[in-house]
Amino acid sequence: MRWRSIVLPVTALLLGLSGGVASAATPPPGPVQPYSAPPFAHDCTVHRFGEGEAPDLTAYPDDPLCVEYAKRDITITDGGAIRFLAAEPARFLVAVPKCGYWQQDHWSVQFAPGQLPVIRWDGSYWFDKGTGHAGARLHNLRIGGVPVGAARLANLVAPFSPTLASYFRSYSHGGSGLGYAGSIPFDARCAK
Repeated sequence: MRWRSIVLPVTALLLGLSGGVASAATPPPGPVQPYSAPPFAHDCTVHRFGEGEAPDLTAYPDDPLCVEYAKRDITITDGGAIRFLAAEPARFLVAVPKCGYWQQDHWSVQFAPGQLPVIRWDGSYWFDKGTGHAGARLHNLRIGGVPVGAARLANLVAPFSPTLASYFRSYSHGGSGLGYAGSIPFDARCAK
């Protein structure tokens, strides 16, 4: 179980870096359903950003805003992790004022370029503040090159965080991700 000693700290670190510890600790209230792309997907112009590239906070008036981030160069030896961390605040802040937001990203963490990633996945996350709907999907998760489903990940973290394990288990019940259907708008100015 050598890889287990790497998996748990790295998973906790990544959730912490992405702001996910607080939000991942408790599933959202309300009905949970299988993931689907946002209803506004057909209205999107997807803005793509390269490794360590931060969006200009004044350059994207689109609402809904749709983005795709490359996050495959999160490395220790060549500064990829530092470039990733430097870009994350702008990536977060560009989403905050939007009524509709869809982010797709591609993660990979390794010690040095070209090495087997410690952890790797693809994600898709969206919200519609006007309807109270949101969705999140994590797929293609690999730890040390080994495919890991949400149920297996839940079993790995259960001894350390039953709450986080419960969240991952609910994620696995949604197939390839979770959707959330709210009954009231998150933001009244966004109501349609």
